[in-house]
Amino acid sequence: MFRFFRYIALLVGIAAALPAAADKELSPAEQRKFDYYFYEGLKLKQDGKYDAAYDLFNYCLEIDSTAAPVLYELSSFYVQMNKADRAVEMLRRAAQDEPENFTYQMALANVSRNLGMFTEAAEQYEKLAREYPEKPELYYYLGESRTQEGELGKAIEAYDALENIMGMNEALSMQKFKLYASLNEEDKAFAEIEKLAAKYPGEARYQLLIGDLYLEKKEHDKALKAYQRAHEIDPADPRYIVSMANYYEATGDKAAAEQEIRNALVSEGLDVETKVGILSRYVLRLQQSRQGLESANTLFETLIDQHPEDVDLKLMFGSLLLAQDKKEEARFQFELATEIDPTNDGAWKSLLQMAIREENIGEVVRICQRCTELFPDAPEFYFYLGIGYFQQEKYDDALATYRAGLKVIPKENLNLRSDFYGQIGDIYYQIKNLPEAYKAYDEALKYNADNVVVLNNYSYFLTLEKKDLKKAERMIARCIQLEPDNATYLDTYAWVFFTQGNYVLAKIYIENAISKDTTESADLVDHYGDILYMNGNKEKALEQWKKAAELGKDTEVLRKKIEKGEYIEDKNAAYNESF
Repeated sequence: MFRFFRYIALLVGIAAALPAAADKELSPAEQRKFDYYFYEGLKLKQDGKYDAAYDLFNYCLEIDSTAAPVLYELSSFYVQMNKADRAVEMLRRAAQDEPENFTYQMALANVSRNLGMFTEAAEQYEKLAREYPEKPELYYYLGESRTQEGELGKAIEAYDALENIMGMNEALSMQKFKLYASLNEEDKAFAEIEKLAAKYPGEARYQLLIGDLYLEKKEHDKALKAYQRAHEIDPADPRYIVSMANYYEATGDKAAAEQEIRNALVSEGLDVETKVGILSRYVLRLQQSRQGLESANTLFETLIDQHPEDVDLKLMFGSLLLAQDKKEEARFQFELATEIDPTNDGAWKSLLQMAIREENIGEVVRICQRCTELFPDAPEFYFYLGIGYFQQEKYDDALATYRAGLKVIPKENLNLRSDFYGQIGDIYYQIKNLPEAYKAYDEALKYNADNVVVLNNYSYFLTLEKKDLKKAERMIARCIQLEPDNATYLDTYAWVFFTQGNYVLAKIYIENAISKDTTESADLVDHYGDILYMNGNKEKALEQWKKAAELGKDTEVLRKKIEKGEYIEDKNAAYNESF
């Protein structure tokens, strides 16, 4: 039932589609014009023509700025545009204008919750629950919002109210169990599970859960009795095997634990899915208890010997080996999986992640070339293939790859579209086509105005050109608002001020950048020397330039600065480290 609640927000929009009487008195001609454009906007939205629909709704707002249905419709556009404040403002106005309209009130609560404004969402759900006490979903969302807000006690109260309406069920009891456990109220948490066991005496899983709880409390005898009760209820329940393996692990009998699992894996009475489930639960238990994972390897090998063509099993084993830092063994399992089933994207993604972590550009390109053939509609492979080509200095290939990738990005994925244009801008900058680079960056920011990588690079490159410095300052200031502790962005901010001749502010921000830098960036240190020099501290500037050289920076300009002990502008300055 809870799953149903999650789709309510998608349905409530139907009731909001009808314009209510406007607060503003419209002439008959204005009303006809408003109605025409509003319904045309709804039709365009239904047809997926979102830009045109957005324009028509804004035109309606010009006719009547208080029209709640228009405010409601526009709010969804602002959510997609990552303009959270604007979306909430629109819904607040709609809700205030029509306080009896459940659709608008619910939308305000839902959007606030989805945007992480949990306190406001909780207050709105609480208000709605008082007005509509018969609607159980309100208490569920209230409990969820209170949980996210950190008000766990109030969350439990909301779930209690929901339980009074719906009656006791597993999902609610388990949610309350988790909340009580988070509050360290063990007795109340335990009581929730015991209530379930009492209500459903024929369900083995509750006895197993009780046993697990006793096991966590190191009450081994009570745990064993609970497991035995579960086995009496359902001798075929595979979870019993895992619980008993965990029991043996906890009591120090690792051999018995492994034998329990091994017996299950060689059993002819269990299918492969059940065996995989048993083994995965056992591995999860090992991870949670921070015990060595190596003991599971031979168990996996036993199961793989029985089912050598099972791809999912190979992916699980590969992930387990990777967690043990056994990279070559893991890679072997992932490659086997791609050979058995080339259409399994999970296997390819595992190989790609390994290649990226190892900075193996050739392998990244090889994998992504194959995957763009196998999965032509998956934009992530185009993204990393473009990066690979860029690293290999195959700039035309990289551009062509990103252009192709743009065609398969879903329309609603604005952030990814922004990232693609950001990469295109970087490539054009690298090949010194600055007009096209800036055009691509502008396009990237159109889709995501808060794309911090684009904002930083765009700002820095404008600064190097000593062009549009106020625009550069605005962009990097936004970066700092979004990521105030990012050393790279602080460095860019310092360099903007340096270029403007504001050396005092430049010094403040470069010192802040260096204090936040964990990478010992030679570029930051070099910039620090330049800024110190312009602040009149020539001796310390020379120290920083020498330090930059020690950290690995080796340019003709830096060597001359050290040799002459004076600042020299680098006419060929390119990227800073964020690029």
